[in-house]
Amino acid sequence: MTGITMAQKRYHNEFQSSEMYMTAHRSVKTGLVASAVVSSWTWAATLLQSSTVAYNYGVSGPFWYASGATVQVLLFAILAIELKRKAPNAHTMLEIVNVRYGKTAHLTFLFFGLATNIIPFLTKLPLIFCLVVVTAMLLLGGSAVVSTLTGMNVIAACFLLPLGVIVYTLFGGLKATFLTDYVHTTVIFIIILSFVFTVYGSSDFIGSPSKMYDLLTAASAAHPVPDNAEGSYLTMDSLQGLIFGIINIVGNFGTVFVDNAYWQRAIAARPSSTVKAYLIGGLAWFAIPFTLATTMGIAGVALESSIHFPTYPDRLSPDDVSAGLVVPAAAVALLGSTGAIAVLVLVFMAVTSAASAELIAVSSIFTYDIYRTYIKPGALGKEVIRYAHFSVIGFGIFMGVLAVILRAIGVDLGYMYLLMGIISSPAVVPIAYTLTWRKQSAAAAITAAVFGLVSGIAVWLGVAKSLTGEITLSSTGGNYPMLAGNLWVFI
Repeated sequence: MTGITMAQKRYHNEFQSSEMYMTAHRSVKTGLVASAVVSSWTWAATLLQSSTVAYNYGVSGPFWYASGATVQVLLFAILAIELKRKAPNAHTMLEIVNVRYGKTAHLTFLFFGLATNIIPFLTKLPLIFCLVVVTAMLLLGGSAVVSTLTGMNVIAACFLLPLGVIVYTLFGGLKATFLTDYVHTTVIFIIILSFVFTVYGSSDFIGSPSKMYDLLTAASAAHPVPDNAEGSYLTMDSLQGLIFGIINIVGNFGTVFVDNAYWQRAIAARPSSTVKAYLIGGLAWFAIPFTLATTMGIAGVALESSIHFPTYPDRLSPDDVSAGLVVPAAAVALLGSTGAIAVLVLVFMAVTSAASAELIAVSSIFTYDIYRTYIKPGALGKEVIRYAHFSVIGFGIFMGVLAVILRAIGVDLGYMYLLMGIISSPAVVPIAYTLTWRKQSAAAAITAAVFGLVSGIAVWLGVAKSLTGEITLSSTGGNYPMLAGNLWVFI
């Protein structure tokens, strides 16, 4: 990608202005924006967590994961076209917040971010912390899989995974992320389809839907699924699956509506392409987690009794399941080292493409909402690009450090995925109303976000304490505390 960027500069005289770097001149067509939406929404969690819930709850898990994370992208199309209508020259959503509510509101959210000790000089906690949470999940899931499949030191994986992303994002900006998104999404679809044909067609261990049914029926008898009808993996009547679905729907409103990466894609799109791109992208994305989870997630359950399963005769440990290792285990059981390589490429594609979106999103916030708002309002051209480059490098290093810290204290992909709604969803309604409701005041927007976050954390921890008598990673990571916290902040 870096080579392509240099070739365009040399042979097409493409000048890398600040507008090109951050907005791709607001001229991207439907297909590229749609693929970028799919790629941005295809995290490590899309591939790993979707299969984890299939392993834990049966066929209801993939449905709740995929459907619960598609509706937000479709609804975001409304905000995307409102953005193009009302603020066609914006670089970030926070610029609109600043213009509409003034610096008092902007500085309040900046202070809110500083108070949480996430990173200095934040512009708005729900937005920037959402980006931090998303990128942390990318690195946590990716590093766990890379370490498991290759033996690489997990700390090295946390830093090496974002390294290449930093390089091509640094040189190419937003346009580079669009081009790599297209390529990465194509590779992801090819690998998923190869898994589908292997599991349900050519595999000696499964090979057909009827054999999968028989294996899942036997697995239900051997280890019934708690709170599923008759303990079956083949039923939609799953209480825990439903609870996960609610958490998933609420949490993903925050990570779409509050993530600047999605606003950037709307900003970069042609006005005529915006709505079409988000509708196409949302529907196309549904196929990725649903297909992979109903293939590799339940294959992990079906193959646990096979001598080829990596942990045979034991099941995967709860820690391994929560870390997102169902897909690698199933792939190794099915295809051996070839399956391991396929999963490695699959996760690498997802992590790098989504991470590049987060890097450029954070860079635009640091550049336009901190540097050009409070440090040097008149900054233009090369000065803006230089600061954007520093932001990309700094945030990439910071996320590697954060991922290492989270792994050291025992926080994994599953925990972060359930937690993200409590952190980001308090800002969903204020941000949506910023573009759609003229009567919302600055005081209302600030109060809603601050009170929602503080009270949501209190409810989450309070329910964990009341149910288990303690506040630990284990107690706070349960479905019921997470459900209570996510519902509270959203309502």
